[in-house]
Amino acid sequence: MGAGWLSRWPVIRQLKGEDGRGRAARSPRTDALRPRVEDADTVARSVCPYCAVGCGQLVYVKDGKVTQIEGDPASPISRGRLCPKGSASKQLVTHPGRQTKVLYRRPYGTEWEPLDLETAMDMIADRVVRTRRETWQQTHEGEEVRRTLGIASLGGATLDNEENYLMKKLYTALGAIQVENQARI
Repeated sequence: MGAGWLSRWPVIRQLKGEDGRGRAARSPRTDALRPRVEDADTVARSVCPYCAVGCGQLVYVKDGKVTQIEGDPASPISRGRLCPKGSASKQLVTHPGRQTKVLYRRPYGTEWEPLDLETAMDMIADRVVRTRRETWQQTHEGEEVRRTLGIASLGGATLDNEENYLMKKLYTALGAIQVENQARI
C-alpha cells in the first residue's frame, strides 16, 4: 500500500477540491457494486398486501423465486415509497416458517393435521350450505327478508376492487347481509 492508495482515497480527493458528489466520492469498491435486482428474470407489478393504501410494488423474480420487493416509482399512490411493513413483505413469500399447506384441527383435537386443498374446500362449502339452510329467514316480523344472519364477511384491505365486487356478489347471492371490508374501518 504505497502513497498511491492514499491519493485514490475519496476523502483525500475531496479535500484537494474535487467535487464530492462526483468522481471524488467513488472508489473501486463502489464501482464494483451492482443492484440487487440486476439479475432478475422478470419484474411483476403488484400491490402491497398490508393496509388499504394500495402502495405499488415491483416484485423481482429469478429462477422462479422472489428475490426482491421494492416500491414502484410509477405508482401514483406511493411513488416508489414503502412503509417498514411493505418493505419487509418479501418475507410473506420467502420466509421458511410460512405455511404452505392447509392445516385442520378436529373438534376437541389437540393437534393440527394437514389436509389436501380439495378436502378443505369441500368442508368449507358443506359448512356454508348447512349454515345457510339452518339460519335462513324468509320473513321477519311479518316482512319478507330472504336472508341469513348466520354468515358474515369481513374482507381484507389487500383485496382489490374486482375481488371485493365478486365477494359482495357471492355473499349477496347467499343471502348474507353482514358484509363489510376492513378498508372502510
